Amino acid sequence: MTENAKSGVLLIESQYFPPVSFYKTLIKHDILQIEKYEHYQKLSYRNRCYLAGPNGRMILSVPLTRGKNQRTVMKDVRISNEEKWQSLHWKTLVSAYRRSPWFEYYEEELQGLFEQPFNFLLDWNMACFEWVNSKLGLNPTITFTESYQKDVFGVTDARELILPNTPAPEDAAQYTQVFQERVGFLPDLSILDLLFCEGKQSLAVINDAR
Repeated sequence: MTENAKSGVLLIESQYFPPVSFYKTLIKHDILQIEKYEHYQKLSYRNRCYLAGPNGRMILSVPLTRGKNQRTVMKDVRISNEEKWQSLHWKTLVSAYRRSPWFEYYEEELQGLFEQPFNFLLDWNMACFEWVNSKLGLNPTITFTESYQKDVFGVTDARELILPNTPAPEDAAQYTQVFQERVGFLPDLSILDLLFCEGKQSLAVINDAR
């Protein structure tokens, strides 16, 4: 799909370093609208992402105040900073991807992101999202919902469609991963996995998967 062929608004929940399928959907639209008035849902990508490790898929999860079962409006969900979760996440990324072709290229700048304090999950997710967009060369128009509407019209409603622990898309992007010879190809991981493995070709890989 060419730039001129894009159309419409994509409505979706905020996600932490979303999977590749998120971006595959995003690039088909001109405008991204992020849902900020829904109630937080557990077992989603809102506060977790998945990476490739030496023993298979592994998870990074942002700790939240009052636990994962809180029924809080997404814009008000707070991160629990009692533990040094950002340091732990960064160390996990370094351990998993230091041998990947492009990790060193992004390392310094990404480490700086993980050293910035955040209190709200939505703010952290947006900072991560904007960082990735700058590396992919994406510049979507981003808006936020002003209230929660169960039924919406005139937009592509992708809320609750991209979820962990569901079968990967049949047309998932294919590329060479760090531990592929050991654990096989792991489809639809976090966009970070694709960036560290393919670098400046990442957007082309996403486009080729459509």
